[in-house]
Amino acid sequence: MIDLLQLPFMQRALWAGILTGGMAGALGSFTILRQLSFFSDALGHSALLGISLGIMLGLNPSVMLLPFAVIFALGVTYLLEHTRLWTDALLNIIYSASLAVAVILLSISDRYQGGVNNLLFGDILAVRPVDLVMSGTLCTIVGIFILLTLRVQLLITVNEALAVAQGVAVGLQRLLFITLLALAVAVSIKTVGVLLISAFVVIPACGARLWSRQFSQYVVLAALVGVGSAIVGMLVSAGMNWPSGPSIVVCQLAFFLGSMALNSLRGVWLRRA
Repeated sequence: MIDLLQLPFMQRALWAGILTGGMAGALGSFTILRQLSFFSDALGHSALLGISLGIMLGLNPSVMLLPFAVIFALGVTYLLEHTRLWTDALLNIIYSASLAVAVILLSISDRYQGGVNNLLFGDILAVRPVDLVMSGTLCTIVGIFILLTLRVQLLITVNEALAVAQGVAVGLQRLLFITLLALAVAVSIKTVGVLLISAFVVIPACGARLWSRQFSQYVVLAALVGVGSAIVGMLVSAGMNWPSGPSIVVCQLAFFLGSMALNSLRGVWLRRA
């Protein structure tokens, strides 16, 4: 393991896991309370379409994915607000169709030399220095955004009507959050893969929720869980030669199940006391 940590690709993978894990955990704390978990799943599936378009056009998929994710997220938000379809039905149509079109584009393209499994489940070998720059920049932006708007985001999350009554620009704040969530999903694809990105965002926040009593504490703990599980998952992935995405998500799941078990035991102990 020590020898592995000295390899440049492993160091890049660990830094990518730390940056994306913390960012996804922090944003995930708002995502699950706003019931946007399925929305993040749709964003993850659509990311494969953005990658496919970049490959077909001869562009860098990582660079192509960022504007595509933002445009897609804003477009889906518009459809959700201006159609009468149920939210889950519309999102199901969107992400299923996106995934189908993406797989077809990849199958007919002669420019993509990698494996589809690497896109679906993550690949630590795919992390490049430019990916770290994008992840670090976005992680800084997300941190500043949360620090500056924590009270506003909390008010919108808990009581949107009250936020509107107090003069909060709810529409603008919602668009900013959706944009950051879309970008976070986009830069995390290489680490965790398309199919598991929703779990990467949601599970740390769910686990942290079991231990938090204050919202600010909840956001920080969710970010720490995301970072910790990403580090452990990356090490397991490298040591056991497993895909990085599933390894990270399994570590997140272990924390979540352990948290549930400990909370159940604590509840039993308190009732007996």
